[in-house]
Amino acid sequence: MQDEVLIWGAGAIGGILGAYWARAGHPVRMVDIVPEHVTACRSEGLRIEGPVEQFTQVVDCVTPDELVGTYSRVVLAVKAQATEAAVQALLPHLAEDGFILSAQNGLNERVIAALAGPERTMGAFVNYGADWIEPGRILFGNRGAVVVGEIDGSTRDRTREMHQLLQVFEPDAILTDDIWAYLWGKLGYGAMLFATALTEDSMTANFADPARSAAFAGLAREVMRTAAAEGVDPKPFNGFEPSAFMPGAPEEAALKSIADLAAFNAKTAKTHTGIYRDLAVRKRKTEVDPQVGTITEIAAAHGLETPLLTRLVALIHDIEDGRRPMSADTFHELTKVIQ
Repeated sequence: MQDEVLIWGAGAIGGILGAYWARAGHPVRMVDIVPEHVTACRSEGLRIEGPVEQFTQVVDCVTPDELVGTYSRVVLAVKAQATEAAVQALLPHLAEDGFILSAQNGLNERVIAALAGPERTMGAFVNYGADWIEPGRILFGNRGAVVVGEIDGSTRDRTREMHQLLQVFEPDAILTDDIWAYLWGKLGYGAMLFATALTEDSMTANFADPARSAAFAGLAREVMRTAAAEGVDPKPFNGFEPSAFMPGAPEEAALKSIADLAAFNAKTAKTHTGIYRDLAVRKRKTEVDPQVGTITEIAAAHGLETPLLTRLVALIHDIEDGRRPMSADTFHELTKVIQ
């Protein structure tokens, strides 16, 4: 069994974690499916750029077919839609008493637990801003909340160990006994971020436009209502205040949270979401189905309607398939749902 932390996915999230841990002297190995990126990371080094910090770090990196050995600590940092395939590929390399930590967006811990077992699954919440620019280059746009916790609410030696490891990268990282509260909070914010990608405008410009506030608030309310039905009390972070979108909350609270999100995102070098980059730059499918689509499925199981979330999924698909442009008019297809 190898001592290294294995990071499966060396992109915006995994690449930054790997570079910081390797620089601090922690044994780490990354796995990525882009050969040019793998070569860059392990030869001349992975360059971290942006206002937070700039440095270049050589990190041991391999393609999946080159990986050998078993590992007790695996950090999964792939797109949500790649979760199942990635877990199937890494399971032969996971020690019997090892675990997979999901450093992703969405509720991927559910997928991992179904495949690897709940005992071998750990949850994490990350909200720092980062973009994969090109092989060997990642933008670190801003710091944000980082939280780790067991999916069963316990705290173990391994949980404390991963918390300490995350503090190498983010000194303010939180160890929680309620990781689902943070994951559902991120889903509420994430639905709003998907909506920003319906336009070419920055996140801040979207959140600062009063004409778009009703749609943003409506999306968050549908997510929070679903979280409540699941028995989850979402936690606030970086300007997103879940309680502002709960049933009965005053409109002023929702508007304040949206304004706070505009202010938070005004401070980052990452002006647009990774969703926007998937659509406008990388021309590939987004995570809309495993993130937003999953919420609509959970809501339906509770007998809840989610007209805005459902429309959002359809609009993202329209852009992915070339049926609609990224524009304010496309965004306001959401506004029509609540008029």
